Amino acid sequence: MQSPTSSITPTKPSGDDTPPANVELPTLASYFPPQKSQSTMSRLRQFIREPMAEFFGVALFVIFGTGVDCQVVLSTNKGVAASPKGDFLSVNFGWAIGLAMGAWVSGGISGGHLNPAVTLALATWRGFPWRKVPAFIFAQVMGGLVGAAIVYRNYINAIDIFEGGRSIRTQATAGLFATYAQDYMTAGSCFFVEFLGTAILVFVVVAVTDKNNNAPPSGLLPVSLFLVLLGLGASLGMQTSYAFNPARDFGPRLLLTFAGYGKQLYSYRHQYWLWCPIIAPFVGAQAAVGFYDLFLREEDPFNRFESPKSITNDESGTQTPAANGSSPV
Repeated sequence: MQSPTSSITPTKPSGDDTPPANVELPTLASYFPPQKSQSTMSRLRQFIREPMAEFFGVALFVIFGTGVDCQVVLSTNKGVAASPKGDFLSVNFGWAIGLAMGAWVSGGISGGHLNPAVTLALATWRGFPWRKVPAFIFAQVMGGLVGAAIVYRNYINAIDIFEGGRSIRTQATAGLFATYAQDYMTAGSCFFVEFLGTAILVFVVVAVTDKNNNAPPSGLLPVSLFLVLLGLGASLGMQTSYAFNPARDFGPRLLLTFAGYGKQLYSYRHQYWLWCPIIAPFVGAQAAVGFYDLFLREEDPFNRFESPKSITNDESGTQTPAANGSSPV
């Protein structure tokens, strides 16, 4: 029999929603656990991750490209190899493979621009953040410089034999890294070749990254880049050595400056290095994205600022930098 003084826990009356006195209710803070603060190195890594992807992508591109240039040309010297190792088709394959490898390395991280002209065109037309443009372009140029430096060191003995000594450096081997035009080409013709080649390259790129235009799976985009650069090199590459990319020419040209090639790098054809492999690709890329958006893209460029729906469709239906910062090139 229970004692009258024993403690009895009250029962919850039927229909009463009030919790028992000994039950603790969850607080608002319990739904939002404290976030761990990032270290300085973690924040720095996150900041440089995309530019570093561009750096490594361009470095690979240039390693394959300038590497095949060196192998094909230097192997023609009897003191270097028993027989030539390749031809102009080999050169086209080397550069095309390099672009595909660079895109596979960087595409999922930075978008795989691999080209300052592409980065600037996407910022102008597709909403790529302008604050990222300087870091991307700097990383691309430095990737070109480092890639060329690796190849130069790899082939330095063959270059010495080809030139006739370590102290001799001429346009004959400078052309293995930087671009030069055929002697018969006029200034206007050189500019047009680089403008046209870059425009076709970028026009195809924005087409194959447009999901409303039969775009291939994202993992196969580098294959498309391989094919378009291979075709451009085989059809338009002879007359100017087809830069179509400011970083691909200016990065290696900076390396040659440190390697003792002298002022000929910049005095050739009245600053050819500036107006042909740099300015012409920038203009060509702008024209390519502008014409594609004007005539082929599903979103109407004249209504993009008037219809919120069009912006939504752009972000969900077309792969653009405005949506995710990526557009492999």
